[in-house]
Formats: sequence, C-alpha cells, structure tokens
Amino acid sequence: MHQALYNLPSATATPFMKIIKALFTVAITLLLIWALQTSFSPLPPLGKFLNPATGFWQNAESASTPNQVNLKLNGLHDEVTIRYDEHHIPHIFAKNEHDLYYAQGYVTATDRLWQMDIQTRNASGRLAEVIGPKALNVDRYHRRMGMVYGAENTLRGMMKDPQTNLAVKAYTEGINAYIHQLKPADYPIEFKLLNYAPEEWKPINCAFLLKQMSEVLAGGSDEMQLTSVLNKFGAAVTQDLFPDHNFKEEPIIQAGTKWNFKPLPIPQPSKSFTAQMSGNHKPASKVEGIGSNNWAVAGSKTASGYPILANDPHLDLTFPSIWYQIQLSAPGVNVYGVSLPGAPHVIIGYNNKISWGVTNVDADVLDWYQIKFKDASRQEYWYNNQWNKTSRRTEIIQVRGQQPITETVIYTHYGPVVYEDAAQKGKKGYANVPVGTALRWVAHEESNEFKAFYLLNRSQNYNDYRRALTYYSAPAQNFIFADAHDIAITPNGKFPLKFRDQGKFILDGTDAGNDWHGWIPANQNPTVKNPPRGFVSSANQSSTDATYPYYLNWTFGPYQRGKRINDRLAAMPQITADSMRLLQTDNYSIAAQDALPVLLKYIDLSKLDNNQKQAYELLQHWNKRYDAGSTAAVVFSNWWNNVNVMTWQDEFGDDGSLELPSRDRTLKLLVKEPTSKWFDNIKTSNRETCADIVSYAFNKTVDELVHQYGKPGPDWQWGKIHPTEINHMANLDGFGSDTFAAGGTGTAINALTDGHGPSWRMVVQLGPQVKGYGIFPGGESGNPGSFYYTDMLQTWKDGRLDELLFLQSASETSGRIKFTLTLNKK
Repeated sequence: MHQALYNLPSATATPFMKIIKALFTVAITLLLIWALQTSFSPLPPLGKFLNPATGFWQNAESASTPNQVNLKLNGLHDEVTIRYDEHHIPHIFAKNEHDLYYAQGYVTATDRLWQMDIQTRNASGRLAEVIGPKALNVDRYHRRMGMVYGAENTLRGMMKDPQTNLAVKAYTEGINAYIHQLKPADYPIEFKLLNYAPEEWKPINCAFLLKQMSEVLAGGSDEMQLTSVLNKFGAAVTQDLFPDHNFKEEPIIQAGTKWNFKPLPIPQPSKSFTAQMSGNHKPASKVEGIGSNNWAVAGSKTASGYPILANDPHLDLTFPSIWYQIQLSAPGVNVYGVSLPGAPHVIIGYNNKISWGVTNVDADVLDWYQIKFKDASRQEYWYNNQWNKTSRRTEIIQVRGQQPITETVIYTHYGPVVYEDAAQKGKKGYANVPVGTALRWVAHEESNEFKAFYLLNRSQNYNDYRRALTYYSAPAQNFIFADAHDIAITPNGKFPLKFRDQGKFILDGTDAGNDWHGWIPANQNPTVKNPPRGFVSSANQSSTDATYPYYLNWTFGPYQRGKRINDRLAAMPQITADSMRLLQTDNYSIAAQDALPVLLKYIDLSKLDNNQKQAYELLQHWNKRYDAGSTAAVVFSNWWNNVNVMTWQDEFGDDGSLELPSRDRTLKLLVKEPTSKWFDNIKTSNRETCADIVSYAFNKTVDELVHQYGKPGPDWQWGKIHPTEINHMANLDGFGSDTFAAGGTGTAINALTDGHGPSWRMVVQLGPQVKGYGIFPGGESGNPGSFYYTDMLQTWKDGRLDELLFLQSASETSGRIKFTLTLNKK
C-alpha cells in the first residue's frame, strides 16, 4: 500500500531510501493519530467521536429494555416509583416533595441533559466556551443586556421562599445525581460532537431558563425603528399609521366588560414625551410568528355539561422539543402536563380538579432610555436635574481556543447600557438596540415565577388559581383556567404603571417623569370569569378594549386568529374534546376573508393573460383555507406580500431602519382609505392609486410564480412551496425531520409557519374525572439514537392527540406501562 501511495518501487529502493520511507510512514501515521485526537473547530476530534468504546456508537439505544430497574442514589429521603408509558413519559410517585423534584430533575436529565446545558449557556452568555468565537456576539449581547444580572435577582427571590427553595435545590440534586454517574461513553451525542463534558447543575441555571423565556416572549423591541419613523414623518403620521388600537379588534377580555376596581391615579406624560409628540420636525434624511392559542368553554356549551380547556403554544419547533411531558405525584399534588427541561413543576397541564394554559400577552415591559453622560469617562449621567453616579459590572466571557474577553457594562438606575456607542456595538451588534441607551426590563426584577407554578400544580378552584397568579412576573402570559364549574382568563404578569404610549419610542433618560411609576396591582390585572357568551379565549391579540384604565402596550398580535376562534366557539353547540382538537388544526384565514374581496374588485379581467386568469379563478373559488394542497393560498399570500411592499417600501425602505405599518393597518388602508397618498409610489413620475398597486402586485405575483414553478398547477401547492421541517435545536444535519407538506399559516388557528407553530397541543375535559389529550412534534428523548426521539411526530403531523395517561397511584395497573424505575436512597 505504501509503495503505491508514495511511488517508491521496492526493486530500486536502497537501504537509505527504505529508512526514509519507514520514517515518512511513521510520521504520517503519527500525524493522523494526532489529527484524530485534535479538534480544529467546534467539532470533536474524529478519533474520539468514532471510538467504539466512547464515541457516538454508544448513543444507540437497544430495542429491548428490562421491565424493572432499581437504582440507589445519594440524597433521596425515601423510595420513589417512576412508571414509564409507551412513549417513555415518566409518571413519578414520591412520598415527599424533596424526592418528587429530585426525581423530576433526575429523569429530565436522563432524556434532555444537553438541551438543558445549551439553553443555560445561551441565556447566561456562555456559548463561546464550547462553540468558540462564532458565538461571541450572542454571548456579548446576553451579558450586556443583563441576563446574568436578572438571573441573580430572580434566584434571590426564589431562594427566599421555602417551597421554591426546596423544589429548586432538590431538582438540582437530581440532575447532578445523573451527571455524576456518567462516563464519557454515556455523554449525550451533542457533547461528543462539540467535544466538551457536562458540568454540575446550579440553582441559578433554573433562573437562567426563566430569563430565556423572557427574552423569547418579552425581549423584543421596536422603539428604535418607531423613533426613526417619528423623526422622519412626525407625530401625527406616526400615530395614524401605528395606532394604539386596530380598527378591527377582538380583545381577549370582551369589549364592554366593566372593571370592578378603583384604579390608581394614571401617570401624566412627561414633559420630554409631550414635547417629542407635539413637534413637527423632520430631520434630514416586530415579524408575525411566535404566538399561541388558548380557550375554555363553559359546561353549557359542551356535550358533557362540564368545561373543556384547550391550549397550543406556538414556539420554535425543534428536536428535542421545547417541552417535556411528565406526571408529578406526591402528598398534596398529582399533576400532569409539560415542563420546561431545566425547571421544576408542570408549566401547562391539569390535575384532578383544574386545568390551565398560557399564551403570550406581549406587554410593554422593556424600554430604552437615552443617556446623557457627563464626559467620555461615563462615570456620571444627567438625571432629574443632577449628575448621578454610574456603576460597572465586569463580565468575563471564556472563548474556546482564544483568550477570555472582558466586557465592562455600565449600569444606571434604569439598568444596563447595552452598547455605549456605535464602535462598541460594531457591525455584528443587534440591530434593534439603540446605542447610548439604558435598558429597563422587567426580567431584571427580583421574582419567583416558580411559586406560581408550584401553586397552580396544587390548585383546586378559581380562588387558588388567582392566588397563584400573584406570584408570576415575566414573561406576561394570558393564563386560562377551567374547573368543573368555572372558566376564566387573566392577562397576567408584573405590569409597570405607565402613562399611555410610554416606551413606544426611545425615552429621554434625563427626565424623571419617564421612570416607571410603580406597578399595576395584581388584583387589577384584566380578568373575566364565566362570561355570558360561555367561553374565554386568547390568541395574542389586544388584552382589552380602550376602557381599561391602564396602559399595557400599543401593539399586540393581529386580531385574525382570535376572531376565528371566537366565531367558531360562538357557533359550536355540544362541544367535545375532539371538536376542540379539530379547531386547533383549523387552517381557515380571517385575513384572506377580510382582504380577498377587496383585492379582487380592483382586477380588470380584460387585461389579464391566461396564467393570470387561471390564478384569478383559483382565488375566486378558494375556501380561504391554508391547506397543504391549496394553490390559491400561495397566490393570495404572495399577492398580499407584494401589495404590502409596493405600498410602503418607497417611503419606508427595506433596510429595517423604519418600522413598517402592520398587516391590520394595511388592511384598513385598502378597506377604508383607498384614496390614501400612501398608495402613490414617490419614486415614479405617475401618481399611483390603490387600484394600480393592487393590479401591479397581482400581475407581478403570477409572473413570479410562473417563472419559478411553471404554469398554475400542483407545483403551486402551499405545502410544496412552503414545506415544513423540524430542525435539531443546534441545526445539526441529520438530527432533524425530513421536510413534509403541512397546512397552516400565521393568521390561521393552526399557526404553522417558518419553523414556528404548535409546540404542544392539549385538550382537557373537566368534570368528576378529568381527562387530558395532548401531543408535541417529536419525542421525550433528546437522543437521536433513541426510539423515543420522534415517536410522537406522526401523530402531531396527522393532527391527532394522544389520550394522556393520568395515573392516580403508583400501583394502578395499565397496559400502557412498559417500564418501572424504582429509586432508593443509598
């Protein structure tokens, strides 16, 4: 082999040449061995990864497992029985609360350890430790925006409460019990791919998970882009295009609801805000997707005579799933639902008396304040007519393969100055963060959200539910509730007391009038119980009508999903759990219902070519459902997008520096203001009308589709042009699903779009015997080599739900139980 490889024929080789050849061969072999054991990137040394004894081969799981396993673990107080069903979902039965949460931590780690580790690293700004410099920008941002600072404050709040203290510490002990028993061969495959070892879990990691939730659901902002709109167009135009209430609204708390409380005095706008909004100066020259649905119907509308609750949070769809199914049972609690890997308790679920679920409120709990520093040292800033001292926090970021990076973050009384200037922000800085501003964010506050879930897991009635919500701060959620007698919904969280539109734009940090003015009392958060219409619901739309005295935000999710839910629930008699399942997978679009007739009336058929006429016919006969096989859905979606671009892009540009008016505002323009100046393209010499824009957009849409997919036909189907794929959370090739055709869109109840969608579908029938149904797209195990990595995906794709196994005791018999794990103290 070596002769052929190095072209050294033995017939002519001298002893010297043979020695050289041997040395060369040894050198190449040593080089290969070194290369196999050395990592040149975040990927592992190839030798370690391929090693039969410790590499990825060890992650393949056997098809046959024993029926019973007994383990002895340090730290347990008594025996714990864990029954695993056919989907490997653990049903934990403990004799005390410490052991319950210890076991929850232990079993979650066995299935999701790498997920727990990487989520914590992301939230705490420690990705670069294992990934290298590519992750440095994310780490810098999370450190500078105060994620660690906020987690420390939350940990302090959690540890003050005896019940939360016990749960978090026991959960941590259980995770570490699993980690301590691991050998390198046992590490989850992602640790091997990235060539690092799991580290001990700490209680603050549970707090980091809450910070990550807050960042995903309450960490976005558009103040920078809106302030640019205000500066370019003035206050009148800005308020017209970005109103506090949309012209079509379907608020969560039904319009006309009377408020049975005496509100606190409403703060007056600051002088700087009033000046900002009254000026007419014009200086020289957020994406629909993540959301959720929930609803509950009263017994008067159901076949059983008892309420039914449904919830489907729309989040990133990943392998492994964001959620982990689990049952937790101990004296005083027996609850089933989904947890967040890395946190104790059930987050969405039910017990023998109640059920609850959540959707995002989208409250304005994050504001930016322009800071005026005294000089370049930034030791002092002007606030409330005097110079005030800043403080500094040092953040040391470890970077794999490089020297550590030290970030010094300036803190004001508002919070951290994320980027002091443009140079510090750099080209890779987060675009929606204005430089020289301080961040005021509710996620920095001391809090104890876990106490809310501790109490919800044990709640027996409406009063218990309301008490539990008083402990919940962020991210604000629409908590829906049902028991055998009552239904309710509460947009709930720790809401700052503000003047109207405070935080809609970047605020003047020198003006004390721009401070948050306290907090809305928890018992005055908007809520409704047992409304006359017989149901409550939310889909991220506005929380209330304009009569609610407090300001929560100026922008919420579009009204369409909420309207469709309300329309259907109002019309449905004799509701069953299965009819609720069908409603969760509804692909009908209210956006198409409202916009399509208006758009079609502007099309002149005599001016269309054959392809355009066929597309027109498709739309005329469309049922307005975004089904996987629909071709009209593609035509409408692309047409609407082109109308939107042609209406706004000439004035607002396409670089993201200016906030674009919402879908709802564009619809109002079409329906109510067809002569608006905004339809005219200022870059052309002609004066375009609404009819021109709509017609141009239609022709462009069809021409683009023909060019890309051929003539109208099966290749235009929604599911083919917008295929769905569920990726591994680290985007590792081969660890996600194949692409598949699926229906749904952001404006339909089945809001499946761009990798986001129903991450957990749950329906709960209340009554003397509570029955739950649920599914998420994936499996319990985070191991790609496990049979339980994707075993629930097909059920989710089919729009079906599994009947959930809610055991009442550890000894209850069920043919669905496949394996029992017994834990005892050493």
